[in-house]
Amino acid sequence: MSIKHALKMTALRLGIEVNRYNAVESTEARLLALLNTHRIDTVIDVGANDGGYGRLLRRGGYDGTILSFEPLQEAHDALLAATDGDAGWMVAPRMALGNANTELDIHVAGNSASSSILPMHTTHEQAAPESRYVGVQRVPVRRLDEVRHAALDNGKRLFLKVDTQGYEMMVLEGTDQLLDRIAGIQLELSVTPLYEGQMLYLSMIRWLQARGFELWNVIPGFVDPTSARMLQFDGVFFRSAQH
Repeated sequence: MSIKHALKMTALRLGIEVNRYNAVESTEARLLALLNTHRIDTVIDVGANDGGYGRLLRRGGYDGTILSFEPLQEAHDALLAATDGDAGWMVAPRMALGNANTELDIHVAGNSASSSILPMHTTHEQAAPESRYVGVQRVPVRRLDEVRHAALDNGKRLFLKVDTQGYEMMVLEGTDQLLDRIAGIQLELSVTPLYEGQMLYLSMIRWLQARGFELWNVIPGFVDPTSARMLQFDGVFFRSAQH
């Protein structure tokens, strides 16, 4: 047994899986390679929470523009702190994105990241009890294609990342006047209902295909710890050569 193999087996016994940081073995490296392949200069980070996705991009070497949106007050404050000193990473005023300009209540989850405008399904609560709703906040909702921001005006190759816990289709429906400038999209896709009224993965994929987007990458996501069933994953899409 080689030293390399021995170290890998030791890590597995400790519950740690070690992979090379490249586009074949690392989901993070693959995402960054895809952004580079498609010459993405502006990432629109919707449902940014405290800035975890932006930090991932910066850690991986992405030096383009990031524009983050977050509706929850505490998370928005943390997001502002995370972007302090990074001139290329901007934060929009506190708002949710959807298919109409309005105000709605957002349910605040115990783990913050599972917060959603939609009611939570029992499947989600049973798989992650810590995500149960603990409060409500009233938030402004805007269509993305009606938001005025320099990052949106100046970006040439836009990449839309949507993490809105079942509200993804409503966000996409608010991009009509911007969609032709969006070169790629990453969004959560649910295999089974996790929020009441959400659209599931096959319908979401068909919607994107009808608008010229092809699936380029799948990122494993929310797994039921009891059954080991994957309940949700991220799909990364880019425009086909014909569009």
